Amino acid sequence: MADRIDASTLDIQEKLVEINRVAKTVKGGRTMRFSALMVVGDGNGHVGCGTGKAAEIPDAIRKGIEDAKKNMISVPLVGTTIPHDVIGEYGAGRVLIKPAKEGTGVIAGGAARAVLELAGIKDIRTKCLRSNNKKNVVRATIAGLAELKQADEVAKLRGKTVDEIKG
Repeated sequence: MADRIDASTLDIQEKLVEINRVAKTVKGGRTMRFSALMVVGDGNGHVGCGTGKAAEIPDAIRKGIEDAKKNMISVPLVGTTIPHDVIGEYGAGRVLIKPAKEGTGVIAGGAARAVLELAGIKDIRTKCLRSNNKKNVVRATIAGLAELKQADEVAKLRGKTVDEIKG
């Protein structure tokens, strides 16, 4: 994750995961604000998430998109799925992510599905463990995808060939 992904060179799609209305009670009454959880991706192995907070919904969405573009990661793909199983964790949220055969489709809950579809993954199985808070699920899914490694990367780290790794 050392290299930052330049979102301006990618064909970005956005997806709104959640809008939350927050009220603050002050002397003059209640002030309403909105927070938006956004996911952006190019459908080709790049995805990111971000939150935006503002007094108006469109402003919160715009800020969320800008934040998500700053926090993009690259996801290693093997065809239409991922290289191996992984459990992503963020806060109390845990997401089990497993590769699937071609034709399976995206089997995931709403929050995790948004991340996986915008990452360009077509065949995958997921299960939300522990918390199902949308913010934690989205960030846990991205954390899991960030942990993925291709076989050649693992072989290089261990000083072996890809055939020795795959056995």
